[in-house]
Amino acid sequence: MKSRNQTRVSEFILLGLSEEANLQAFLFGLFLSMYLVTFTGNLLIILTIITASHLHTPMYFFIFSLSFTDICFASTTVPKMLMNIQTQNKVITYEDCITQLYFFMLFGALDHFLLTVMAYDRFVAICHPLHYMVIMNPKFCSLLLLASLLLSALESLLHSLMILQLSFCTELEISHFFCEINQVLQLACSDTFLNDLILYLVTGLLGIIPLTGTFFSYSKIVSSILRISSAEGKSKAFSTCGSHLSVISLFYGTSFGVYLSSAATQNSRATAIASVMYAVVTPMLNPFIYSLRNKDIKQGLRKLFS
Repeated sequence: MKSRNQTRVSEFILLGLSEEANLQAFLFGLFLSMYLVTFTGNLLIILTIITASHLHTPMYFFIFSLSFTDICFASTTVPKMLMNIQTQNKVITYEDCITQLYFFMLFGALDHFLLTVMAYDRFVAICHPLHYMVIMNPKFCSLLLLASLLLSALESLLHSLMILQLSFCTELEISHFFCEINQVLQLACSDTFLNDLILYLVTGLLGIIPLTGTFFSYSKIVSSILRISSAEGKSKAFSTCGSHLSVISLFYGTSFGVYLSSAATQNSRATAIASVMYAVVTPMLNPFIYSLRNKDIKQGLRKLFS
């Protein structure tokens, strides 16, 4: 039982990645550069898909959605972090913290669902190529995107509303560069058992089911590719899902790495540094993965610049 006084919270303190003064200029330059690369890279992917008519297909519709989501995902945390470093003010208001937490979970979950939908898209393209455009018609693609958005919004809203029911102690320092839900729950003076239970149940349910769907899709994809007789046919089939596999590996690898490391250690600052991988680095690398490994994207980029 925590003995600190309970109070009506008006603000939290974001301690960031480091409190050393001589590192602040370096961190500001590093994260500003990473954010600009993330924003510019994903914006170029979006503009390329919009302007190149040969990219108006279901696959690139979902890549377009993923790029937009990645811009929003990075924008929920990095600009506030940069502003705090620049102004040397680590305060974030209670309302802004809950808002940041909501949108971070929203776009993080949407990233997760989009990767699952994209795995299904690749499954239909490789395992049922003759029926691909019939199955993945514009209406169905829009429904998949809408369902992903609604599920993400409901999950984020549930967690945010439950945090609003908590009372907090006078010690309001968050050892992170954004309002991460586990860090916020640790500051509560009221009982967080129900919050923790729902967090693990909902995250597990909405995490395991899509991840299982992704694995199922790729098991069928690999099985279909192995039945192709020609080496050229196998290579072409693998190339259509190589970029997506790379993004999946990066997203899930960094996400699981952060949460496994946080479970193994009580060092909140180390967890915050590890969180940079999936919160900042992954959205930055996605456009490079799709542009460097995709001939259609590269062709569209050349047309865009010409």
